[in-house]
Amino acid sequence: MPPMSALRLLPFEIRPGAENMAADEALFESAERGVASLRFYGWSEPTLTLGYFQPAEVATLGLPWVRRSTGGEAIVHHRELTYALALPHAKEWRIDEPWTCRVHHLVRDALAELGIESRAVICGEERRLGPVLCFLNQTAGDLLIRGSKVAGSAQRKRHGALLQHGSILLVRSEHAPELPGIGDLGGVPVAAEDLAARLAAKFETVPGDWTESERERVAAIRVEKYDNPAWNRKR
Repeated sequence: MPPMSALRLLPFEIRPGAENMAADEALFESAERGVASLRFYGWSEPTLTLGYFQPAEVATLGLPWVRRSTGGEAIVHHRELTYALALPHAKEWRIDEPWTCRVHHLVRDALAELGIESRAVICGEERRLGPVLCFLNQTAGDLLIRGSKVAGSAQRKRHGALLQHGSILLVRSEHAPELPGIGDLGGVPVAAEDLAARLAAKFETVPGDWTESERERVAAIRVEKYDNPAWNRKR
């Protein structure tokens, strides 16, 4: 385990939706105990996640779906890179801008290195282009390319700790054809693991791995919540 003040980078993994959400929550619990973690990941099949407060009735795309522990609106996870950032309540993790903006600025800088220009939505530019999908809702701090949202994040705080996870659209999905990705808009193909490595370097992470107790918590949380239809539908 790295020092408590270090940001532990977990291995890139591809998992089912329920396991991904359980893994993020297990990292949230570790953050409450003082461990800072960052993970980048993918999805074993196209999956819809609903924001914590969205009604189950909006899951109408015919995809497997799971509820997130954070708020916001529905996301189609397919041809994208997803991340989770879990930070303790400690002064070294308190910064002078929201962590959503900090992460999106790092994504912007990583894309600029590839010759892709993007920019963040500023206050007063917010637009709502659809009723259900997160990426049709442009809010301050979201990252845009040619007017289309390509990166968005959501947060949850508990006992002072922070869980932030978000999606970076790489290529348009046939399950959400109205949402172009970075490759469609920027003209440059971007691989998930390559972008993850670029971002990890900007975070100045320390390589790490799951502890045995965290692995046990992922399995338990998955059964209790994210694989449980009653929990997913109770909103």
